Parts: sequence; structure tokens; C-alpha cells
Amino acid sequence: MISQKPINVRLNVFEGPMDLLLHLIKKDNLDVADVNVSEITKQYLEYLNVMKELNLEIAGEFLVMASTLMQIKVKSLLPSQVPTGENDGPDPAQELIAKLVEYQKYKEAGKFLDAKLEENKDNFYKSAPIFDNGEKVLNLQLFDLLSAVKRAFDRLDERKRIELLKIEEFPIETKMEKVVDMLRRRPWVLLDDVFTGETKKRGVITCFMAVLELMKIKKLLARQDERDGQIRIYLNPDTKDKDFRELMHGDAA
Repeated sequence: MISQKPINVRLNVFEGPMDLLLHLIKKDNLDVADVNVSEITKQYLEYLNVMKELNLEIAGEFLVMASTLMQIKVKSLLPSQVPTGENDGPDPAQELIAKLVEYQKYKEAGKFLDAKLEENKDNFYKSAPIFDNGEKVLNLQLFDLLSAVKRAFDRLDERKRIELLKIEEFPIETKMEKVVDMLRRRPWVLLDDVFTGETKKRGVITCFMAVLELMKIKKLLARQDERDGQIRIYLNPDTKDKDFRELMHGDAA
């Protein structure tokens, strides 16, 4: 009997709203100082909707940031008033940009330290796997994963997207089998390709859950191509011959 309960996603590492804003700015190749608040607000709210569709537990700080962005956007759309006085207070848009610039500095410093750690760790081991430049393992961010889901949502036929009368079941194990079967025929696939053939939002969501579950039980590995940010998934060499159902139930040690 397939459970009809909504699927909830819990991730160990959950970036905050500043990370999402920087992700959106970087995605559009913008400079932090040149942010179009109106456009960034639209994209920010679209990502929040994707997170809601996935039943992600959205921290209150995401909603606070959404409120701040909306206030800034509304203020920018209001007709100009009489010249402002000195007591009008700080400009919230400039305050936000200043915080983003400062946050970006800390993020870049953190990445530099992580790179040094990666460069100097495990210097004394045998039979180390050698990856080419296109297979370097990068730290995947939640928003990189959500971007693939958002692209899959955007590709859905609008008529099918709002089709509510026909209830379809999407067992997660079926989608897990789909992903594993794809990787039996190829050494790796793009995360975006996992959603190929899905015509319903719930199908896309279940595919995403399937990938997360396969990564959790160490059946899959994910790598990000540093050239264009594409995420590729692989069968884990240590577990590729083990059935994912056994790994799920802990029967394979």
C-alpha cells in the first residue's frame, strides 16, 4: 500500500537566504552592486515556491528576506515624493547590498580555506582515483539542486501542470529504479536528464526525492562540472552491485 502522505525533505546542510540571493546573482553573472531588486525579488519568490512544492522546511529567515525584498520593490515602484529629509533613515536597498557584499567576502574566504584543505588532505594514500578537470568534486549547494528541479517545472506543459482531477501515484521506489537503470547503461547522467519524460510536478518531485534517497544510502555520487555548474550523478563504485532496496533497509553491510 503506497502512502499518500506528503513527502518531506530534510537536508543536513541548508543554506540561508543570503546564499540564495548570491546564487541568483551569480547565475545571472551580475555584480552584487548592480542588483535589480525587482528582478531578484521575482526569482527569489520563484525559488521559495519550488521549496514549498518539495515540502522543504523553509526557515523563518527566508520569509523575512522575502518581506524585505518586497518592501524594497514596492518602495522603488512608488512615485517620487518631495525631496527627502535627513531623518528618513537608511536606504533598505543599499543596506541589503552592503550586507551581501560583506557576506560574499566571508563566503569567498571560506571557499579559499576549503580549497586549501582539499589541496592538502590525504597526501599519503595509494591507488587514489584520478579525475580529469571535468570531474572534480565540488561542494554542491542546495540551490544548485533546486535549479534543476525548477528547470524541470518550467519545462512542464502548463495544461498538465494544473491538471488536478486525475490523481496519479508516483512510488519513490519506481523512480529510484528509473535512476539506477539509467546509470546501468551509462557511466553518468546529468541531474536534469533524470526528469526527462516527467509530465507532472509530482513526478518531478518524486524523481528528486529518489535521487536524494539514493545519495543518502550511498548508492549514488554527485559531482559538479566546474565549467558550467552542471550536476552529474554516478553509481557509487562501492555499492553499484548492491540492490538499493537492501541498502535502504540496512541489509547490506
